[in-house]
Amino acid sequence: MKSNVSLFNQYWTDIYFHLHYSHQEKISHQAIRILQLIDKKQEINVNNIASHLDISHNTASEHIKRMINKKYILKQRNPLDERKVILNLTDYGKEVLHRNTSLDELKLKKLLEQLDENEKRTIESALKLLSERAKECM
Repeated sequence: MKSNVSLFNQYWTDIYFHLHYSHQEKISHQAIRILQLIDKKQEINVNNIASHLDISHNTASEHIKRMINKKYILKQRNPLDERKVILNLTDYGKEVLHRNTSLDELKLKKLLEQLDENEKRTIESALKLLSERAKECM
């Protein structure tokens, strides 16, 4: 019998496999992780990227340069402390991140139309609880 952890992982991978967007960009997993970090955290810089991914500052800097060239992210000076450089997603970077980490909204809408209101509420409640608790783990 599978543990809850194994079952949850199986459910998650099944959901993502069947409902993700078809990928349009050639983008590395590392680049997606960087986009996610910039999206989810405030005032991210190259040092934060290096630390989070457990890579050298130089390697993180090279990733950032490539992503700036692809128009996924941009560097901006912190208005409160001009010595600090902050990384932000461009609108295009947000679109790329969405297509590579989110569920396809048309597929999801079609699936939700097949569920009754009680099933929808149950799923929403469970996902909301998981999301809230996941944020507490960081």
